[in-house]
Amino acid sequence: MKTGLRRRQKGERATSMMDNALRDSPPPDATGFDPHDWPFFWMTQAVGRYLQRLETALKRVELDVSRWRVLMCLKDGQATSVSEIAELAIVKLPTMTKIVQRMQADGLVTCEARASDGRVTEVSLTERGLAARQEAWTIANKLYVQAFRTIAADDKQRLNRLMESIFNNLSEW
Repeated sequence: MKTGLRRRQKGERATSMMDNALRDSPPPDATGFDPHDWPFFWMTQAVGRYLQRLETALKRVELDVSRWRVLMCLKDGQATSVSEIAELAIVKLPTMTKIVQRMQADGLVTCEARASDGRVTEVSLTERGLAARQEAWTIANKLYVQAFRTIAADDKQRLNRLMESIFNNLSEW
């Protein structure tokens, strides 16, 4: 803590944060709105471009973004439920079920009913799935390095904290 600054009370900090949020809010109507001044514009632009590049690169190894998301949600030797994968990948459960079924048909994953609750389907990587996961990771990591090549490590950490805060703020809405 800097010298001369007192620690704010929780309520005082929350009020100050709310005041800042209101002061920095966009105008009440769309008059003069510029999407380039809207953080969500840049978030969607960045994610959209990332997914386009990733999709193109993954085609070389016969994968797509949907399969990549599943592969990245699974850990070697650990079963994960379809609903957990859907939540992590931000995909509706029926859609995720179809993706997992296609991956099972391709030999990338196995599916089994959970022993303690037969209604839950657990997904695990096969040897082929592990190899595909590593290939996909190599591709995604190269893209990550390109995307963040001019960004300092502390800025990446700050970005992660900011994005987590935005995510949590939206959870409360």
